[in-house]
Amino acid sequence: MNGLKTTMLLAAMTALFMGLGYAFGGTGGALIALVMAAGMNLFTFWNADKIVLRMHGAREVDIGNCPEFVGLVQGLARRAGLPMPKVYVIDSPHPNAFATGRNPENAAVAATTGLLAILDRDEIEGVMAHELAHVRNRDTLIMTMTATIAGAISMIANFGLFFGGNSENRPNMLVTLAAVFMAPFAAMIVQMAISRTREYGADRGGAEISGKPWALASALGKLANGAARIPNPVVERNPAAAQLYIVPAFSGRGGDSLFSTHPDTGNRIAALNAIAAEMEPDPRRRMGLSPTAPRPAASVPPSRRRTSALDPNGRR
Repeated sequence: MNGLKTTMLLAAMTALFMGLGYAFGGTGGALIALVMAAGMNLFTFWNADKIVLRMHGAREVDIGNCPEFVGLVQGLARRAGLPMPKVYVIDSPHPNAFATGRNPENAAVAATTGLLAILDRDEIEGVMAHELAHVRNRDTLIMTMTATIAGAISMIANFGLFFGGNSENRPNMLVTLAAVFMAPFAAMIVQMAISRTREYGADRGGAEISGKPWALASALGKLANGAARIPNPVVERNPAAAQLYIVPAFSGRGGDSLFSTHPDTGNRIAALNAIAAEMEPDPRRRMGLSPTAPRPAASVPPSRRRTSALDPNGRR
């Protein structure tokens, strides 16, 4: 169902793009828009991962300088049946993570030092399993394509009044102005809808890869709280990057609405708890406790410093 929904949303985004081109230039404008979309997506296909990682100032780490964190990702990739992705760390107190790359063979996963500082090992494992699920589902390519088309729609809307075409093929000024203002807005809604659709699938996939849905649920709660409090300078400069992350990069942007880049965090946690109950009905076993141990508290424990899988300087 998610695949069909995403296909329909991508088709809607492309149709919107071509429709805007038609509004400004008739049939020729629509063809130009289609060629532009193809060219931009081709460029993005080969270069998106480099652009995204450079935008974040990410630094690559390996088994030599970051053995525990890289080893954790390596084990998850093996479990997921994926090639080993490149692993990056971003020096930022904003706690978040993302995956990028055009396919599993050219994938990269990245986490901020802020994330690594507040999550325990199981929670980091849950987060990176989620990102590898995005890679396995090829969500990174889908999200890159939608972001590219959305950007092109905004560009055409900004410069569309200067496009040529026969006067009989051009709408009147009111229709043109409506297209200028409404097309980017509609593209944003479609882009966000695609993003929300893919997050639920990656949550389930990550839970299956790690075998610890409760850990991912706990991580989401901590990350959402931290991300809402600590600014993300990349997203402040480029709001389109907000859809990349595992949790919303803006405070108050995680509801199931037209204007949210992610599903509601509480709903995601509830869904993961349901998955955990399917995998292991006894909550004490889900937390790695003996069945005779006291039941754990229902609330997510507060963030804390710990023996991290990677300290903020990238050393053991």
